[in-house]
Amino acid sequence: MPRASSPVAIIIPSRYGSSRFLGKPLAMITGRTMINRIWSLACAVPGVDHVCVATDDERIADHVRSFGGEVVMTPKECVNGTERVLRAAEMLVTTPSIVVNLQGDAVLTPPWTITTLIDEMHRDPTVGIATAAVQMDKRSYEALRASKRHGEVGGTTVTFDRRGNALYFSKSIIPFVRDDKQGEGTDLSPVFRHIGLYAYAYESLCRYISLEPGPLERLESLEQLRALEHGIPVRVVEVDYGGRTHWAVDSPDDLKRVETLIGEEGDLVGA
Repeated sequence: MPRASSPVAIIIPSRYGSSRFLGKPLAMITGRTMINRIWSLACAVPGVDHVCVATDDERIADHVRSFGGEVVMTPKECVNGTERVLRAAEMLVTTPSIVVNLQGDAVLTPPWTITTLIDEMHRDPTVGIATAAVQMDKRSYEALRASKRHGEVGGTTVTFDRRGNALYFSKSIIPFVRDDKQGEGTDLSPVFRHIGLYAYAYESLCRYISLEPGPLERLESLEQLRALEHGIPVRVVEVDYGGRTHWAVDSPDDLKRVETLIGEEGDLVGA
């Protein structure tokens, strides 16, 4: 039976002091700041009751307020973005039943992919955590293989069972494609790239934050493995980017790539 209509919040964790890219949320991308672009994406998702930015930095907060966005100030002691999202959810006037963690650097996330994730939470009330994945085409798969051979860490893949529940997430490419003829006759590869977009039932988010990281999480440096190590199912929802390119901003070098993609593919939403 579908989950009853319930409050949905999209919370955007945003931190100024990134070690790899100081002040990243305020970086300009074709005339607008990164956090402004993320805010616009979240506001374009229909059926959402609350959108807010969770931060501990007044520079980010002042900027978000300047374009009419809502800010929740969270403790500096939050160890990661997921904990920051929970602390913000706890401070909302109405506690949301579904909490979406939209990462503050995912500036090319199509709003319809967020809708797909929320729809799965409504469709199946047993789902406590859901995340997104895109089936890679052969071109993007070969590009990922090449980047891994050169020692790049970025790019997480995921495998899942017949119900769509995650089996494993890895910075390595999984599954290992033994036969190069696999998928002959189609442009698709058998590999799914994980998209760092999450939806939580509020109770599942609280439980997740209370758990200790396990050895797999520490080895791969992937937070989502904590849920699997503690036996919490993670529903993997296949999303369609509609021909658009997935990219996130991890370093200043990524800004130029994102600006090029926006120039080629257009803005997802207006200012």
